[in-house]
Amino acid sequence: MINRRQFFRGDVRGVCSPLRPPWALGESEFRLACTRCADCVKACPQHILEPAGGGFPQVNFLHGECTFCGACVEACPGGALTRRAGVPQADQAPWPLKAHISEVCLSRKGVVCSVCGEQCETGAIRFAPGTGGVVHPRVERYDCSGCGACVRPCPVNAVAIRPPVVN
Repeated sequence: MINRRQFFRGDVRGVCSPLRPPWALGESEFRLACTRCADCVKACPQHILEPAGGGFPQVNFLHGECTFCGACVEACPGGALTRRAGVPQADQAPWPLKAHISEVCLSRKGVVCSVCGEQCETGAIRFAPGTGGVVHPRVERYDCSGCGACVRPCPVNAVAIRPPVVN
């Protein structure tokens, strides 16, 4: 049975890799190192981690946003979530993921909506004038942390967190 998240991500066959927690190893290394103990799921104060296929953890931004507190990394006994040794935490990005806004966005359909930008603490979602006086959202990828605060409040599920598109 396909779940809502897979459907809205366009993954109707369930073949796309789930969104892993911050500081996760690459998918193949992650699957080898993850013990599927769910300690990271239990440790997440935001409750955005959940067991996915095979018991491996995934992020579900429909539950909230990531604060990048690192509780999941600290709880991980197998090293599937890890920070680089010798590099200060402030210099380690949790992941390269960024917000992406699809064409189903209400603003792109001529409806006034700016809820994603209102939730963005870094100000990465900005609005540019569009046709008909409606502003259109634009994600400044260098400012976006990929925290997912913009995902849940979107009334049409137009926002996803995924690898950046390089122009």
